[in-house]
Amino acid sequence: MAKKQFKAESRKLLDLMINSIYTHKEIFLRELVSNASDAIDKRYYTELTSGNSGVRKNDFSIEIIPDSDLRTLTIRDNGIGMTREELETNLGTIAKSGSQLFKEDDIDEGSKAGRMVSIIGQFGVGFYSAFMVSDMVTVTSRAFGSDEANMWMSSGTDGYTVEPAEKDTAGTEIVLHIKEDAEGENYSDYLKEYTIRGLIKKYSDYIRYPIRLEITEKDGSLRTETLNSMEPIWKRQKSKVKPEDYNEFYKDKFNDYIDPLRVIRTSVEGVSSYTSLLFIPAHAPFDYYTKDFEKGLTLYSSGVMIMERCGELLPDYFNFVKGLVDSQDLSLNISRETLQHDRQLAGIAKNLEKKIRRELETFLKEDREGYEKFFAAFGRQLKIGLYDDYGRNREQLQDLMLFLSDDQNKLITFDEYVSGMKEGQNCIYYASGETREKIDLLPQTAYARSKGYDVLCLTDDIDEFALRMMDNYNGKPFRSVTEEDMNEDEEKDSRERIAQLEEENKDLLAFLKDSLSGRISDVKLSSRLSSAAAGLNTKGGISLGMEKVLNSLPEGAGFKAERVLELNPDHEVFRVLKEVYSEAASEDSGKNEETGSPASERLKHYAGLLCDQAMMYSGLPIEDPSRIGDAIASLIISLK
Repeated sequence: MAKKQFKAESRKLLDLMINSIYTHKEIFLRELVSNASDAIDKRYYTELTSGNSGVRKNDFSIEIIPDSDLRTLTIRDNGIGMTREELETNLGTIAKSGSQLFKEDDIDEGSKAGRMVSIIGQFGVGFYSAFMVSDMVTVTSRAFGSDEANMWMSSGTDGYTVEPAEKDTAGTEIVLHIKEDAEGENYSDYLKEYTIRGLIKKYSDYIRYPIRLEITEKDGSLRTETLNSMEPIWKRQKSKVKPEDYNEFYKDKFNDYIDPLRVIRTSVEGVSSYTSLLFIPAHAPFDYYTKDFEKGLTLYSSGVMIMERCGELLPDYFNFVKGLVDSQDLSLNISRETLQHDRQLAGIAKNLEKKIRRELETFLKEDREGYEKFFAAFGRQLKIGLYDDYGRNREQLQDLMLFLSDDQNKLITFDEYVSGMKEGQNCIYYASGETREKIDLLPQTAYARSKGYDVLCLTDDIDEFALRMMDNYNGKPFRSVTEEDMNEDEEKDSRERIAQLEEENKDLLAFLKDSLSGRISDVKLSSRLSSAAAGLNTKGGISLGMEKVLNSLPEGAGFKAERVLELNPDHEVFRVLKEVYSEAASEDSGKNEETGSPASERLKHYAGLLCDQAMMYSGLPIEDPSRIGDAIASLIISLK
């Protein structure tokens, strides 16, 4: 019989598809199995609507038969089959979808039969994925209700033939002649049992009809094995699924060894109808905070896996969530490999984000201990979400946060902090440090405690950046205990007293500031140092904690907070400083020498020691250890 040619556009599309479109050749089996399932759906629907109430799903199956000797892979179904005209129409014109036309023209989706049928494939472009792995494709088909069968055959872009054939029953048999192995392409794998089993499990495990693998053993006997589980757990009635069923599914599907902390299952009908089954893991995977980690939910279309990790379904701050989404409404092109309508997917993603957030809020309220375990594993990611996008996600995330309360010695929420604020307190106070113990060493922390203020202990390097980006919680600004602006909360009398003392000692403060030039930007007096002689605070946009984090980054060297040395005017050390300065002023009076008096040099040593002491309180490294060593040695000698 004369060979017929594909249309010019079809030849170009076929060549492009074979060589370019599909990123994974293995999906050819998914496409052909899905088409077989469609064909069975159509026959099942046809029989139901024609009055054959005795028809059962168990009457149908899909068979996969590899033959390594002949290098053939056969996919056979007992579905609706195709007439000669349908073979030419559906297979002779690329991207002509018989299943899609059937769905649009024939199915009454409101009928009982219509609701029982799911057309998951589009017998068009997807069929031609077979040519990625085979150099000859033969399709033998007999339409349901017909006595005739026909065979369609093609080697690819050179065209196709259609001729009469013999077939005893209705349905379609597709035989692929698998290509010879080439450099970098081991096509023989697609004839191996373990490869076929793995691909069915990965992509087609939830096809509703049994997919049977038929293997001819060396002794000539036939071994048949059903490869798919058929009914996905997310489509079973909720009342019939036990918690342990979800746990086992999660551990098997996502290769975990610990039960998930929470299971979230939803079914939504509307503009975008879908079912989702989500899991909150109990721990972070080993690569979670690395560039190799891939977020995303597995995306199914009516039980057929179309994307293993669909990152568009999760915001980055919820990237720890594992699970799947199954929707029969997703519009797909290039046989499910490329999503066509981003708006539809975005709508699902928005609903999922709200559902996850509500579930975490419920988790926090109902199981505090369990939530704290979750937060220990994934709280950092939530904080990154607060910081990212200039705080755009603060409303979604702020009530999921936990920070250690210095006063209560436990993790608390922002709302719990605000509820316990002292009368007249205007700010939410925090302090940054490597550990809570080091935070407690800060004199400013001791001062806050003395005033009855609780302090949130920020020990993670992202913490202060997140709070700075938030700026406030329900109108209560965040304030570091080491910030200069904290003085605003001091009583008016105290502020006036400090201002008067600074005026009285302005020459001493100026001398100390000049002595510490390059190390600090100012020297001031403070009433918030408790029993400490000196401490550091900052002004400007970068705190001491942020300075340490930024300078620890490979590209972050050079960041420096604007440091202010605070002195306690009520400490004995300040009295000594005033005496030494007075002595220095007397010795230096009338001198024009560049080198100061012994008292001046001693005062400079004291200033350096106090600055180093304040830096150690703040957890900062001493820039020049030899300097503090020399100063201590000099001090000891002077006391001899």
